[in-house]
Amino acid sequence: MIRVHKIHAAGNWPKDRRPNRPADRITLDREDRHRRRAVMSGENGLSFLLDEPDAVHLHHGDGLELEDGRIVEVLAEPEDLVEIAARDTAHLVKIAWHLGNRHLPTQLMGETLRIRRDHVIEDMVSRLGGGLTPVTAPFDPEGGAYGHGRTHGHSHDHGHGRDHGHEQDDGHSHSHSGGHRHHGPSHD
Repeated sequence: MIRVHKIHAAGNWPKDRRPNRPADRITLDREDRHRRRAVMSGENGLSFLLDEPDAVHLHHGDGLELEDGRIVEVLAEPEDLVEIAARDTAHLVKIAWHLGNRHLPTQLMGETLRIRRDHVIEDMVSRLGGGLTPVTAPFDPEGGAYGHGRTHGHSHDHGHGRDHGHEQDDGHSHSHSGGHRHHGPSHD
């Protein structure tokens, strides 16, 4: 099976292979864009193997260069999200702190935040005075501490219930036993 030889960041494809001429495209949600090893199939049927030494997070517009030089464009699948607005920067920081305290994947959008739809978290944000607007858009939250890794979400990641049929090894374990505690209102 043909392998991914190199990953090009969005906007940094080789000059002779611009995004308007990919060999194929692959549309992935947030979890499927965080992989170390997976067999993937593009929209036009091109199958290939992503096999990296460490887990990578693919972003919308990235190019996967195959061993034969062809490039497969990565597209972020639109997801059901909620955009959070606040009265001012200090209020937004307070809301962001509460989301981070719950290890909730959060996309920083400048003056707003985006999270996956979750009625428990949306209620908390509403009680904190945040404005909520449902949107359907690609989701690209911040990585974990020190700029890498994954954050864990309230409804998807803590239960580890999503199974996409791919092997995944991101070298990260997470447990709420031991010394880790959430501070503030519980999200049980």
